[in-house]
Amino acid sequence: MSPLPATVPAIVRTRLRAAVRRPSRLSPREAEDRALLLRLISLLLQYPDAELVSAGDELADRIRTLAPTPAGRHLTVFADWFAAEEPEALERHYVEVFDLRRRSSLYLTYYLHGDTRRRGMALLTLARRYQATGWDVDGGELPDHLPVVLEFAALAGSGPGEAPLRRHRRGLDLIHRALEAAESPYQHLLAALLTLLPPPTDADEQAVARLAAEGPPDEDVGLDPYGAGEFAPPDAFVPPLPAPPASRPEGLR
Repeated sequence: MSPLPATVPAIVRTRLRAAVRRPSRLSPREAEDRALLLRLISLLLQYPDAELVSAGDELADRIRTLAPTPAGRHLTVFADWFAAEEPEALERHYVEVFDLRRRSSLYLTYYLHGDTRRRGMALLTLARRYQATGWDVDGGELPDHLPVVLEFAALAGSGPGEAPLRRHRRGLDLIHRALEAAESPYQHLLAALLTLLPPPTDADEQAVARLAAEGPPDEDVGLDPYGAGEFAPPDAFVPPLPAPPASRPEGLR
C-alpha cells in the first residue's frame, strides 16, 4: 500500500490501513474452516471440566485433520499437551494462569478500561451487539469473556463477528505475552488466534509494551481511561463519562 498523504488525518490513515489488512471476502469453504478454528479455540479456552477433558483425545484427533496452517499447527501442539495431562493438573494450571494472574485474564474490556465505570458501559454495548444479531449469551459469563467473543465471531462471520476481536487486538497481544512468560501451553491458543487477525501496527506494539509496563486503570477518578487514550485502537468504543452531580442550592446543604 502506498503511503497516504500527511494531510489525511491520522485516525483516517489508521483506519484505511486496518481495512486493507482485514481478510478479503472468503469463499464458503474458507469461511467454514475459519469458523471451525474460532470454535475450537473458544472451546479449548474454557475451563477444563470433566466433559471437556474427556473429549481431549477426540479433539486432538480432529485438530490433526486441519489444514497445515500456522493456526492449525499451534492448535495441534496445544491439543497434544491437553490430551496427555491429568485432569487435576489441567484444572490447577487453568486457574493459575487465567484466574490468578491479571495480565492473562480472559475478560477483554479489562485491558481497555480496567476497573472503571467505563468498563460496565463497554460490557453493555458488547451485549447489545450480540442481541442485535439475535444471539443471547447464556452460561452466566460476561460478554467480554474471550471464549464468548470467539463463539460470536464464529457465528457472525469475519466482518461484524470478528470486529470485537480486532478492537481488542492489543489486549489479546498482552494475554499472549503473559502466557509466553509463564511458559503456558495456552500461549498456542492465543498464537493461533492472532494469526487470524490483522498484523499489529507499530502503534499497537508500542501500546502493548506500555500496557504491560503500566497496567490498566483501577480507579474511576483522576484517570484518562484507555478507551480514550493511547492504549485503545482508533475505532475502540469509548463510553461517555457520567455527568458530574449538580450542585445543590445553599439552603439544601
